[in-house]
Amino acid sequence: METAFWSLTALLAFTYLGYGPLVALLSKFNRKKNLTDSAELPAITLLVAAYNEADWVEAKLRNCRELNYPPEKLTLLFVTDGSDDGTPELLRRHPDVLVFHRPERAGKTAAVNRVMPFVKTPLTVFTDMNALLNPDSLRLMVRHFADASVGCVAGEKRVASRNAAGAGESLYWRYESQMKRWDSDFYSTVGAAGELFAIRTELFCPPENDAILDDFLISMHVALQGYKIVYESEAYACEGPSENLREEWKRKIRICAGGFQTLVRRPQLLNFFRRPRLAFQFFWRRLARWLLAPVALAALLPIHIVLALKHQGIYAWLLVAHLGFYVAALWGWRFGKNGGAWVAPFYFLMMHYAALAGLFRHLFGAQPAAWAKVRRSAP
Repeated sequence: METAFWSLTALLAFTYLGYGPLVALLSKFNRKKNLTDSAELPAITLLVAAYNEADWVEAKLRNCRELNYPPEKLTLLFVTDGSDDGTPELLRRHPDVLVFHRPERAGKTAAVNRVMPFVKTPLTVFTDMNALLNPDSLRLMVRHFADASVGCVAGEKRVASRNAAGAGESLYWRYESQMKRWDSDFYSTVGAAGELFAIRTELFCPPENDAILDDFLISMHVALQGYKIVYESEAYACEGPSENLREEWKRKIRICAGGFQTLVRRPQLLNFFRRPRLAFQFFWRRLARWLLAPVALAALLPIHIVLALKHQGIYAWLLVAHLGFYVAALWGWRFGKNGGAWVAPFYFLMMHYAALAGLFRHLFGAQPAAWAKVRRSAP
């Protein structure tokens, strides 16, 4: 039990505190490339998959037209399959917008797969309807494609911190963004967030229509073809927080269920012989985070209690701190309605127990591809 205790502790410590600094140190040995703006900007398709987003149409189009990119080189493409709230009709009022619509709803992945053959530009930028981009985001992203080894550019996700769900998610994404920067400097970012990322259109490989994490799979298919995913932190998408903790819990479970679906369907991401650096990154950034760490966290407390009762000494003192972390999380859940430092331990535990819930949802096939939308506040 002592071996199990220290092994699980080491696993959690390296996953969240050791891996990042290690790849940051290793990246120092990589040769840095200078980025320059291209004299001739490439044509881009900005692709938005929207389901019942009528309230966001005008804000999204206004944001698109504020982007610092030549309008003649920017195609706006919206796919609104299944929407019955007037979203496609509102979009069709704008002659410069391409709208693809079917009354049947088969999920976001199926909708994206359906319209990608109509994309004729060399680059495709994916974004969400309720994600607002900074004006220079497209220019900052496309300059990376001057490097022939780059197949995908991941933008940064920023979340407003105005409630407990937003405070936790915002804190998580600040941590995640730093990890993505280190990953990118070392070799390749491990997946992109659907709020903002770009790929070479020719590298698009359609995921299964029932795939839950379409953004992750689309970007990782690029990596599996031997290209890098680079991270551009100055190109960002602003998004409002989940409306409340219940909505954030639902969102986390869905993401985790999609993570386990990915682990089962894409074992080649762990091929250390063919892609050693990518496999190393995927193991610690995804497999460890989605599966190993949640199991370790759940197993650690009962093991620790038994050791403290049997041996006392250092185990008893460490148990005080261990239980204190859970008390702090409980306090954050009870009193951290508007954020604050107490939200951090609560959100950390919520993330891991949502992963276990997502695992059971995946095992029993209870997570549909056409998932229920999470209610979010405006950014």
